[in-house]
Amino acid sequence: MTITLFENFRALFYAPFYAAHALGVYEDEGLDVILSGGDSPAVTATSLLSGEADVSWGGPMRVLYTYETAPDCDLIAFCEVVTRDPFYLIGNRPNPGFKFADLTDMRISTVSEVPTPWLCLQDDLRRAGIDPNSLSRVDNNTMAESEAALRAGDFDAIQIFEPYVSQLLEDGAGFVWYAAANRGPTSYTTFYTTRNALTEKRDDLLAMTRAMYRTQKWLHAHNAQEFAELIKSFFPNLPLTLLAAAIDRYKTLGIWGANPRHAQIGFDRLDTALRSGGLIKRGATYAQCIDTRLADAVITEDPPPA
Repeated sequence: MTITLFENFRALFYAPFYAAHALGVYEDEGLDVILSGGDSPAVTATSLLSGEADVSWGGPMRVLYTYETAPDCDLIAFCEVVTRDPFYLIGNRPNPGFKFADLTDMRISTVSEVPTPWLCLQDDLRRAGIDPNSLSRVDNNTMAESEAALRAGDFDAIQIFEPYVSQLLEDGAGFVWYAAANRGPTSYTTFYTTRNALTEKRDDLLAMTRAMYRTQKWLHAHNAQEFAELIKSFFPNLPLTLLAAAIDRYKTLGIWGANPRHAQIGFDRLDTALRSGGLIKRGATYAQCIDTRLADAVITEDPPPA
C-alpha cells in the first residue's frame, strides 16, 4: 500500500521520522511511504483536507488551530513522536542561575518560522508572573539571522533549535540559559490524518504506527553517533560530529517519546499555551484531536526494534 506522507519542514528534532525511512521499517511493514511536501508547515493540515496527502506530521497545534478555524475539519492525531519542546533560549554569556525575570531588561529574538515555540515560551513567562508583552523582543528574524545577530552582539538571548545550539556552543559564542523540554511534557509532533482515513486505511495506519514504534525502540537503544550516521543523508551539509552532538542533547532532554501514545498531560500543556497566547479560543478537546487506539494496539503487540 502506498501512503503519501507530508513532511512539515526539514528539522533535526524530526529525526525519528527520517530514521524510519533510513531503517526501512515501512517496507518491513508492507508499506510504500512517499515523503512529500516540506515547503511550508502551514500546508500540512490543508494537504490532508484536500486529499493531497494521506498523513502529515506536525504539531498538534495545527490540529487545534484547524478546529478553531474549521470546526468540522475532523482531523485526528494518532502517533506521537516528539513529546517535549525542542527549543532553547541561548544567551551571549553564561547565566547558570537563569530566571525568566532576567529577560525583562534584555533584548531577545524569538522564532518567526513557526508559532508554537513562542506560544509555549510566552506561557512559561506568564506562569512566572511576567507579561510577555513587556519584553524587548524581535519576532521577525529567521533562526539563522538570530544566530548571526547573537554572534554580532545584537541580542542578549535568542530562541532557536538544533543544530544552531550546538554550533554556538562549539564556538563558545552562546550559552544555554533554558531548554524548553525541561518544562515537562508538551505535545510537539505527531502523525495526523482525517477520521475518514483513519477508518478506511486503518490497517495501513496501524502498520505505520508499528513502524514508528519500532523506530522509537531503535533510537532509544542506540547512541547519538549511530543515530547521526543513520540519518546523515537527510542533513548532508551538517558535519557528522555536529549532528551527533545535537542528537545527544536531544536524547538527554528526552524530547523523543518511548512509544507512540499521546499523553493527555502533554496535550493539555500545549492547549493551555495556545489559549493563553490567543491563537485559539474555542479549540477542541483531547478526545476530538487524539485517537490512541492504534498506538495502544502496537504497544500491546510489543514488536521488536527496527
